[in-house]
Amino acid sequence: MNSDELSARYRGYIECLNQQDWDSLGRYVSENVSHNGKTLGLSGYRAMLEGDFAAIPDLYFNVALLVSQPPHIASQLVFNCTPTGMLFGLPVNGKPVQFEENVFYEFDEDGKIQNVWSIIDKGAIAEQI
Repeated sequence: MNSDELSARYRGYIECLNQQDWDSLGRYVSENVSHNGKTLGLSGYRAMLEGDFAAIPDLYFNVALLVSQPPHIASQLVFNCTPTGMLFGLPVNGKPVQFEENVFYEFDEDGKIQNVWSIIDKGAIAEQI
């Protein structure tokens, strides 16, 4: 895949997340996907994402920055949301927050996400609550 094709594929993945189209997740994510060095597999990755949406009912992934260098994507995601209860160990309890995630993806030869490395700005959340 060239850079434009990989970028388009990534945007399709983000659309899949925002629509919570869990049955289509396997079109974008490998059966053996790992997240921050831990192999979750597709079912574990899906469960993680479903948990995120349960904790943040209005979760929406906004791509602020996207850099494509096949087989890698680097993305800055911006979130404006209202989590319920705890979020990343912080007592947000329904307060609107804005935060960013810097995330790096490695795609396999089939064009599916194989590895994900994510860093969330928890400090920004703590400052807002």
